[in-house]
Amino acid sequence: MIITWFGQSCFRLAGKDANVLIDPFSKEIGLKPPRINDQIVLKTHDHIDHNNLEGAGPETFVIGGPGEYEKLGVSVTGIESYHDNEKGAKRGSNTIYMIHMDEMMLCHLGDIGQKQFTQEQLDAINWADIDILFVPVGGTYTVNAAEAVELVKEIEPKIIIPMHYKIPGLSIELDDVKKFTKEIGIKPEEVDVLKINVKQLPQEETKLIVFKR
Repeated sequence: MIITWFGQSCFRLAGKDANVLIDPFSKEIGLKPPRINDQIVLKTHDHIDHNNLEGAGPETFVIGGPGEYEKLGVSVTGIESYHDNEKGAKRGSNTIYMIHMDEMMLCHLGDIGQKQFTQEQLDAINWADIDILFVPVGGTYTVNAAEAVELVKEIEPKIIIPMHYKIPGLSIELDDVKKFTKEIGIKPEEVDVLKINVKQLPQEETKLIVFKR
């Protein structure tokens, strides 16, 4: 699998049998959106920095909420969560996605704003060991660095990938990723893209991956 980050919560998972694009954003946020040439597209919620489906064709399999889905050997489970710490009263709902592809289990937390998982959410996430966790860390609209660390501790993934933080060109004010890397206390490995397969997953110490921008 090759994982590419475009900014915010947008990643492309290029697998053996299919490509999955998560949370494509609008150019209005100051970044260049990816072209949608993927068979599967996930959106965690309907804000402009997560739901730009422009360019998606009629054959694109779009997933936009909780439920169980399967396409081209990729299994996806959407879990309901909240964009704030007030059960959605401020910013509405958010979908956590569990993605099983290329013999690995990935979890994308979207724009989660809850400081703690509910037991039901935790049970749904931890029914399988999480190999790769995508977690927002920039605060303001999601959990902040310290809160993100607490969520990570409840999941104990093999690889942590922070997202939704301040980068050059982004017009949305968020915290820098350095707050999170300092808070979690793991030396990050910086990459342009992440090439990973099940045999390369760390077996002992958790790895922190930060994408270069």
